[in-house]
Formats: sequence, structure tokens, C-alpha cells
Amino acid sequence: MHAGPGISKLTSVNAGARLDRLPICGFHWRILGLIGAGMFLDAFDIYLAGGVLGAVLKEGWSTLDLNAAFISATFIGMTLGAWFSGILGDRYGRRFSYQINLAIFGLASLAAAVAPSMGALIAARFFIGIGLGAEIVVGYATLTEFVPASSRGRWIGLLAVITNFSLFASSMTGLWVIPNLGWRYMFGIVGVLAMIIWVLRKSMPESPRWLASHGRAEEAETILAAIEAQAARKGPLPPIGPENGTVEATGSVWKLFQPPYLGRTLLGSLLHIVVGFSLYGFIGWLPTFLIKGGHSVVSSLGYTTLMSLGGPVGSLIGLVLADLIGRRASIVGSSLAAAAFGVAYPFMSDGAPLVTVGFCLVTSIYVMLATGFAMHVPELFPTRYRLRGTAICATAGRIATALVQFAVVAIFAWQGLMGVLFALAGTLLFQAVVFLVFGFETKGRALEEVSEAVLEEPAVMASGRPVAGLTT
Repeated sequence: MHAGPGISKLTSVNAGARLDRLPICGFHWRILGLIGAGMFLDAFDIYLAGGVLGAVLKEGWSTLDLNAAFISATFIGMTLGAWFSGILGDRYGRRFSYQINLAIFGLASLAAAVAPSMGALIAARFFIGIGLGAEIVVGYATLTEFVPASSRGRWIGLLAVITNFSLFASSMTGLWVIPNLGWRYMFGIVGVLAMIIWVLRKSMPESPRWLASHGRAEEAETILAAIEAQAARKGPLPPIGPENGTVEATGSVWKLFQPPYLGRTLLGSLLHIVVGFSLYGFIGWLPTFLIKGGHSVVSSLGYTTLMSLGGPVGSLIGLVLADLIGRRASIVGSSLAAAAFGVAYPFMSDGAPLVTVGFCLVTSIYVMLATGFAMHVPELFPTRYRLRGTAICATAGRIATALVQFAVVAIFAWQGLMGVLFALAGTLLFQAVVFLVFGFETKGRALEEVSEAVLEEPAVMASGRPVAGLTT
């Protein structure tokens, strides 16, 4: 859209209010499919590590210490990927960032498939991690900016279901592929599919909210008009609401470490740290723990495959709870449930009791992931800082997760699986208390409204009531 003679250049498009009023249409499903496909492969690549590490350990190709180095290399890469995707995504756009990261982890996965040694595999995994860390930051935040506020929780929950179904898919694939074809094929499958999705996602539009926040109103208007034209096929569109939010000049990322954003940065970082410990201090190590406990590769993969069904089930539960009872209550409740099942797990006998409690533990962790990690964190920050804020939280989680791998090995050697799970339960209880006292609610609120409602006092935060008059 270009300004003609005598017509002033477009300066405001009210992108948030226009997107929030739209009914769900084919455009939203297409965006979900394109983002979801990349997120699914991203998580598939993360989760295949458990089966692969169990196999290379059994083959004598690796050791527990090398396995810990593999996992740490993953999270060092994910730390860098998360950080730089936030900076690049807020500066150059969501579309630029998610295409770069998908290419990196797809090509690095192909390199891992032909790694000649464990050292080379660890090096390839580092580059895979860069792409993986970026994808997680960009994917959830980008969908958050496209879907209406009234259904944002359900749609982010649906993306989490797609993403976290990969836990079961990866386990099922590994259950057949690793014993029959070898672990290298797991990386090869991911690499080929990632490059296919990279081609398909070249047609995905930029976020109108991001364009508008960077003064690119005419480009935002073109995309908004196209989305509205698709939505209008379902009937007359609702009137456009008033423009929300104060557009702030671009600032340094360090502003997120100062009031009024510091509290939100700390809450988001805690969520990422606890989710990282839950996923990669327990779930990622499960096949290795079971093998060290005397199980065969096949039986350990069978157990973890059944437990992994908790991934999509927990995400579905989170999808329902997020817009029913809200993000804060869901995070607190799922943290307490995961802590309880974590304490019970080491006391279960083999077979159905172990699998059942393990399934409930994984389910609780994924409710927490869907409602907190995936949904709540991107909502905490204004558009100009959304990817950088999410990236800071993800970076804190990645650093903590990389460091905790060696602690997991030490705790397992000292107190076994019971020690690992009691440590996990303690972190989950701490998170529940923090969100019970300091958490606040974002359910059904426009992103621009949440950005302005910077909450200062603990009592106000706990009630979920915004402080009037504060701006971003």
C-alpha cells in the first residue's frame, strides 16, 4: 500500500485490535500448520536424544560422561540459539529468524547422521542445538501475535499438543528404527523433513504486530487486509476496537532486567529453568536410567514410549485449563501434581505401576509446559521486546539445564533415581509457591493490554489486577 499524491503516508494500522476481533479462519489454520510442523520436528529432534544415548551407551560407543557432554552441548547450542533468535527476531522480524534456525538444525541433523565418532556427534549436536533453541523461542511467540486474544490460550495449547506429540512420535519411531536400522537414521529422518518444511515456510507472512511496532505500517496494512479478506468470507467482521498500548521507542535488551519488566523476566526464567530440569533432567535421561537399572534397550524404550503418551495428553489438558481456570492456576496445580508423582515414582515396582505413575508425572510436566513455558512467557512482554524477553527466559533455562546434566549424573551415582526425582520435586514445589504468591493472570486479555499492565506489588500480582495508568 503506497501513499498517492496528496495522501499522507500511513502511520498506524491498529494491528492488535484488528487481529483480536477476527473469527478463526483458514489463515489461522495455515499459520498453525507451518509453525507447528517446524516445532514438531524441533521437539522430535530434542526427544530422540534419550533413545540415541541409550543405544550408543549399550554399543560401547559412549560413556555416561560423554552422554552428559552430548546433552550439555545441546543446551549450550540452544542457549546461543535462543539468545540470538530473540535479538534477530525483534530486529529483523519473526520470519527471518525462524527460517534461519530451521535451516541450521536441519543441516546439522544430516551431519549428525554420518558422524564418525562420539566427539563429532557431540559437535554436530551443538549446531543442532542452536537451531532448536531458536525455534522454540520464535514459534510460540509468533503464533501468539497472530491469534485473537479470546482464543489465544486454546491455540497456543494446540500448538503445544502438536509440538509435544513428538515425544510419543520420537519414542515410537526410535522403538523400531534404533534396534532395526540404527540410531543414525533418527537424525537423517529429521534432517530431510526439516529441509522440506523450510521450503514450505518461505511463504509465511511477517507478523503485522511486529511490522507496526517498527513503523512499517504500510507492509502491516497489506498483510492485515489479506487476513481480513479471508476472515470476511465467514461473514461480516466485528467493528475494530480502540487502539491498545503505547508504542515505545526501541530500547536495549538490558531494559528487561530493570523495573518494571524485571519481575516478569524472573517469572519467565523460573518457568524455563524448571521445565528444562523436568524434561532433560528426568525425561531425557529415562532410557539411560532404566538401562543402568538392568533393563534392555528394547524394554527401556518400551517403558519410556508408554510414559511419553503423557506429552500430548498433558498438552491437551493444558489447552483446556488455560482458558478455563487461567494460566496461573494451571502452572501452580501442575507443578504440585508433578512434584507428588515425582516423589512416588521411585517406589513403584516394574510393570504397570511404574508406567502409570511415570505417565502421570510426564502428563503433569506437560500441562506445566503448555500453560507456562509455551503460553504464558510470550504473553509477558510487549511486541518490541517479546522475542528478546522470551529469549532471555529461554537462555536462563538452557544455561541451567546444561549445567544440571552433570549434577544429574552425580546425584544418580550418589542416591540413584530417587535422588534425582526428589531434587526435581523440590524445584517444582518452589515454582508453585512463587507463582502462587507473585504470579498474575493473562487469560483473555489483549497482548497490548497485558504489556501495559506492569504489576509492581506482590499483592496486586497475586490478584491478577492490573495497575492503572502504567504504560510500557
